[in-house]
Amino acid sequence: MPIDPVALTADLIRCPSVTPAEGGALVLLEKLLTEGGFHCTRVDRGGIANLYARWGRQGANRTFGFNGHTDVVPIGNRDDWSVDPFGAEVKDGFMYGRGATDMKSGVAAFAAAAIDFVQDTPPDGAVVLAITGDEEADALDGTTALLDWMAANNEAMSVCLVGEPTCPNTMGETMKIGRRGSLTAWFTVRGTQGHSAYPHRANNPLPAIARLVDRLSSHELDQGTDHFDPSTLAVVTIDTGNPATNVIPAAATCAVNVRFNDAHDSQAIIDWFQSETALIKDAFGVQVEMQVKVSGESFVTPPGELSDLVANAVAQETGVRPELSTSGGTSDARFVKDHCPVVEFGLVGKTMHEVDERVSVEQIGQLKAIYKSILTEYFA
Repeated sequence: MPIDPVALTADLIRCPSVTPAEGGALVLLEKLLTEGGFHCTRVDRGGIANLYARWGRQGANRTFGFNGHTDVVPIGNRDDWSVDPFGAEVKDGFMYGRGATDMKSGVAAFAAAAIDFVQDTPPDGAVVLAITGDEEADALDGTTALLDWMAANNEAMSVCLVGEPTCPNTMGETMKIGRRGSLTAWFTVRGTQGHSAYPHRANNPLPAIARLVDRLSSHELDQGTDHFDPSTLAVVTIDTGNPATNVIPAAATCAVNVRFNDAHDSQAIIDWFQSETALIKDAFGVQVEMQVKVSGESFVTPPGELSDLVANAVAQETGVRPELSTSGGTSDARFVKDHCPVVEFGLVGKTMHEVDERVSVEQIGQLKAIYKSILTEYFA
């Protein structure tokens, strides 16, 4: 019997796997995949549940991999939902529930496609599913743990498809061949506190931080590259914590988030920050401290055999040939790209992380058909 991806999506939604809780989702998938002939290994690390499943022999000359996650973001205010967030209720052709779009439907579709494919037409090669429970949080012990385990155990994927939702409005319109890098920097500017009536006795950090923010936000990082739009810098907060109008504060803080293309790496941006803070220190006689968190480097999988394989399958099923895109935030593809060529394709993501998150039931079936077609053509 073919695996019904709609029923499997519903079963997964009913698992309350709010990150970092496993919620029963990977237990369910491990049982299903084992029954489907896959060799399954739990690769738990740091309190995070992860699942590695392989059909075919280890070290096969061709191994197609799927990557995805079963953890979901919190539901927010329960009273704002019109349905049970973990009920998988179907209304007007849509299945509702947390994770319906991001991305239990994607996991259900590639798991169902993989099981049916290897049972119908056993390929000369291997099929791998690398499924994590740590994509929505810090992603320290999720896909990275799976890739570390694979390296230590001589497991490998030749290519990989990440099943994240990639289409903005219409099924099939977009696939991802890369992602921008992301980093956040926090700056603390320290001066000397004093009375606002005697500013010459103080060293006000606010003009200094205002100048820093202006210099950073008005700087053009680049004009875009062959596969990327221009890099962006957004000022996300400026704070002093000063409730008094007659006190010059001792310190002020700000934070910026940068989404950067392949014209830069994170170290080049950090170096630029350091040169800007040095200018502010000299100009205002203040101290400037900086902390940086890099969420991922930019990358691109050049258009070619893998993107054509996916695009052809999408066009065959939907009648739409997807645009090759590098837009959006980060995904676990940023880790997989160090292991093998990787692209992303999935459903319409309009309601992901929202109240009443929902997915078109029809699209779940379409996605399974696309994934199965990709496997068929890859091993043809």
